[in-house]
Amino acid sequence: MSREYETVIGLEVHVELATKTKIFCGCSTAFGGAPNTHTCPVCTGMPGSLPVLNRQVVEYAMAVGLAANCSINRYCRFDRKNYFYPDNPQNYQISQLYLPVCRDGSVEIETPAGKKTVGIHEIHMEEDAGKLIHDEWGDCSLVDYNRSGVPLIEIVSEPDMRSAEEVIAYLEKLRMMIQYLGASDCKLNEGSMRADVNLSVRRAGEEAFGTRTEMKNLNSFKAIARAIENEKNRQIDLLEEGKKVIQETRRWDDVKEYSYAMRSKEDAQDYRYFPEPDLVPLEISEEWIEAVKSRQPEFQPEKMQRYKKEYGLPDYDAQILTGSKYLADFFEAVTELCKKPKKVSNWLMGETMRLLKEQEMEPEDISFSPENLAKLIELTEEGSINGTVAKEVFEQIFAKDVDPVSYVEEQGLKTVNDAGELRNIILQVIKDNPRSVADYQNGKEKAIGFLVGQTMKAMKGKANPGMVNQILRELL
Repeated sequence: MSREYETVIGLEVHVELATKTKIFCGCSTAFGGAPNTHTCPVCTGMPGSLPVLNRQVVEYAMAVGLAANCSINRYCRFDRKNYFYPDNPQNYQISQLYLPVCRDGSVEIETPAGKKTVGIHEIHMEEDAGKLIHDEWGDCSLVDYNRSGVPLIEIVSEPDMRSAEEVIAYLEKLRMMIQYLGASDCKLNEGSMRADVNLSVRRAGEEAFGTRTEMKNLNSFKAIARAIENEKNRQIDLLEEGKKVIQETRRWDDVKEYSYAMRSKEDAQDYRYFPEPDLVPLEISEEWIEAVKSRQPEFQPEKMQRYKKEYGLPDYDAQILTGSKYLADFFEAVTELCKKPKKVSNWLMGETMRLLKEQEMEPEDISFSPENLAKLIELTEEGSINGTVAKEVFEQIFAKDVDPVSYVEEQGLKTVNDAGELRNIILQVIKDNPRSVADYQNGKEKAIGFLVGQTMKAMKGKANPGMVNQILRELL
């Protein structure tokens, strides 16, 4: 059924910027904090208080715009968007409607069909609203203004995406780019990156767009993918039944995997935008743009090439490690300490990725120190512990950031490299397993593996496998 239809998707992505203070006042932007402790007269909308623009917000917005191939508007200004909502203390939001800071950009994404360019209509700066907490027990709503006035950029794409896969590829590319810039941590679970999905369907081959809906409350990539599939099918079902799609804002419930209408866009409210009277227009000089440009970091493509050249890593390793700014920084920190890039890469791409996936964590959630992974690699390389023990110790490092040297000592996990002690154990294993000994002496090479295994078992995994193998062969 869906083959007869084409899905058309555009995104509005809100990103909280990583400034220390808010966009128009000196209050902290730190996530968490007791309710209403990061506030002042400006961000709680007290009469007579005046906003002062945070220069760093403009620089981050320009940096993201340059990375997304946008043109920077040399003359831009803020506008007042008027609406009443309890989490909006002034009863208006300072945003940019007419003259945003960036326009006409593009981002290239990888899709199963190859490379694709997604157009960016504009990027504008604005302030975030507070947060409503609905108290089911008290049957009331409480408001926390800590988030009020936290700086945002809104990245508005063109309606160029055609599937959930393309949307996720675009969001991952944006997130990686912004994290590389250090402009935001882009944590969806903390709300520092939020996406609203505008979606419509049309019959394949049609030029005109169908009626679109906007979906909100999407706080993970999985939720976004599920919401897109659900909404696409909902709209196709309506059209197949001869009904009309209503232009509206819908809220996605990820637990029920269902979206429901929040408000109709038929009578879209008039926000009565007008130029913000308390802020002067912004004139961005060519020198300022050049200064921001000169500070742009090494992005993934350049970093990938450097990893291959400088560290001799294969394509696959370089691509995975540079796919996350956090992973790349961590890799470089550990490599700097132990000077063994391929070993570091193996630990990050193997055990680290496995545990992150098992515990549904992102690379930025890694809490152990580069020093402890470097020490573990050293212990393994010098033969103080074997591979099996190393994995066991790593799980402790991953969970509790233990010092591997102390841990190995305390738990008595050091590899036994004492040939005399090993020889005695192996003689006992040979005595206890005459059949395997006979098999090996009759040319069955596999039998040695069993005897090595029995020795390791007797040594509680603490023997040096190389030495065990060598002594066994000598004795047999």
